[in-house]
Amino acid sequence: MRPRQTILLGLLLLVPVLAFLFLYGFGRNHYALPTYLPERADSVRTSAGGWQRDTVFHRVRPFRLRTTGGRVLASTELSKGMYLVQFYAPGEAGAPATRALARIQERFRPEPRVRMVTLVPTEATEAATNAKLEKLSEQYGTIAGKWVVGAVPADTLRQLAQYEFGQAALRPEHFPFRPATEPGNLLPGRLLLVDDAQHVRGYYDATDKYEVERLITEINVLLYTYDDRH
Repeated sequence: MRPRQTILLGLLLLVPVLAFLFLYGFGRNHYALPTYLPERADSVRTSAGGWQRDTVFHRVRPFRLRTTGGRVLASTELSKGMYLVQFYAPGEAGAPATRALARIQERFRPEPRVRMVTLVPTEATEAATNAKLEKLSEQYGTIAGKWVVGAVPADTLRQLAQYEFGQAALRPEHFPFRPATEPGNLLPGRLLLVDDAQHVRGYYDATDKYEVERLITEINVLLYTYDDRH
């Protein structure tokens, strides 16, 4: 092989290596989380003077829940970073979601922007509700301020599940968001991820270990996104 051809071949082989090293050292990986429950598309003017379509996504409206000791907590207190939602189901039906939350509580224990809430229906009396919340909190091993077990009236719970969190949505990622009306669509093993803008950013099947791993990854992605704002 002639010297000139050898040099040319060497350069051709070296370029991809240099490109890889550059991207490895200076590049940044971006993993965009989807946003669920699109409501409508608005036309907005761009900086160049044109127009573009911008999707408006549903925001979970504020609600209040009763926690242990009879205290009332506003949902806005949960959303200072992000929070995970579990709709309580007794026994084995809700066990996978509970185990997943326990794992996430431990994994993100020092991270104040990650919180969790388990929503249960209120009982007939306030005393019975308090007893139930205290029992579940002790059973789950919740950390105060990290994982909240809260109660709301049963009809409010259904309203939240269907119309706020899209728990019963037929196609939560498609436009427009249309809640299903069949309570049977509520999945006891499902977890939801809500960001600081009150947007639903993920649905996860806690019975699937790969889904739980995806949830942990996407929590880290959101945290990275928050850090990148500053």
